[in-house]
Amino acid sequence: MKKRGLIISFEGIDGCGKTTQAKLFYSRLKKRGMQVVLLNEPGGTYAGDKIRKILLDKKSEISPLCELFLYLASRAQLVGEMIRPCVKNGTTVILDRYVDSTIAYQGWGRGLPVPLIEHVHRAFASDVMPDITFLIDDTAENLLGVLDKKERDRIEGESVGFHEKVRNGYLRIAKRHRRRVKVIKRKTPGGTQAEIIKEWEIFINEFEGKQRVSRKNKKTG
Repeated sequence: MKKRGLIISFEGIDGCGKTTQAKLFYSRLKKRGMQVVLLNEPGGTYAGDKIRKILLDKKSEISPLCELFLYLASRAQLVGEMIRPCVKNGTTVILDRYVDSTIAYQGWGRGLPVPLIEHVHRAFASDVMPDITFLIDDTAENLLGVLDKKERDRIEGESVGFHEKVRNGYLRIAKRHRRRVKVIKRKTPGGTQAEIIKEWEIFINEFEGKQRVSRKNKKTG
């Protein structure tokens, strides 16, 4: 697939505010006239929404491997039905969770082999990876108050220890993919968004600069 639209993902442990940040960022790009779509995971399609209900239902008793493949099934549908077509026609895609979530939660959180997750994901989405990822970071302990204010789903209801393992997984991912993953320390919603915009401006200026150089080289080549 020849990429035309950008892919931007928002990541972080439950309660960090990434969904709020993804929505704020979507609104910002929309107001600036960009062709943009916001998608959430798991879900974003008819099949994916059905899978989401199973995954997040507190009554569901799901083994780690079953959980992993349900998440990947939802994503495979989202990639084929939504992400790939959007990117191909030039639409920028904002994702509320993507592959890093699976590696952090099912890999580092559940203890499943990270190479297995990466291998399966590459099989159906090697050409559909984020151009930039915003990781909203805070400790699991600090986010307890946020989660206590709502009715937790199956994943949110996991222990502080589990969520801290997930956070450590995210930080490992960020260290491994420094150019792509931007760690944003959680502040107030406005303060967090301001830090995201700073990183975005750096990224988009560099990206557009490369695009101009590429077009110039094509004309003179």
